[in-house]
Amino acid sequence: VYQTAVPAGPMPDTVLKIAPLSESLSLKARAYDALKSAIMNMNIYAPDAELRLDERDLSLRFGISRTPLREAIAQLDSEGLVRIAPRRGIFIVRKTKAEILDMITVWAALESMAARLATQVASDEEIRRLHALVNVFSTDEVAAKMGEYSDANIAFHQAIIGLGKCPLLTKLTDDL
Repeated sequence: VYQTAVPAGPMPDTVLKIAPLSESLSLKARAYDALKSAIMNMNIYAPDAELRLDERDLSLRFGISRTPLREAIAQLDSEGLVRIAPRRGIFIVRKTKAEILDMITVWAALESMAARLATQVASDEEIRRLHALVNVFSTDEVAAKMGEYSDANIAFHQAIIGLGKCPLLTKLTDDL
């Protein structure tokens, strides 16, 4: 039985936050989901961000053996979220500005196709519900509530993709 050490007090967003694993999926799938979520919720661009992953520490914190953890890390490596450097360790990957711009371009192309599909398969009521996502903030509020606005903006664009009712488009944009 592994024991998990939980630090006292709030954890900064520059440290990998690990959520407990549920029992419904394989250990590899649960470790993958938890690691991916933790990486996506971490401010990896902060100067003091801890980008090196310690396999032993993660194994202890998850309460699992290293085999499913290594499988999860290999999947994250194949997706470009982490980089495995032989004899050096495992590192969270920071995307360059050019890579981020490429990702935005690909997202826009996928979203435009999803919007086109939505015009064919989404109901008028589903399309009307998009207004609730964008009419939350006045122009004056956007600067004052940038974090909330950003979250609402992402939810709006994800909703458009969902209205296209094409699971692969949803998966591709989720992976971006």
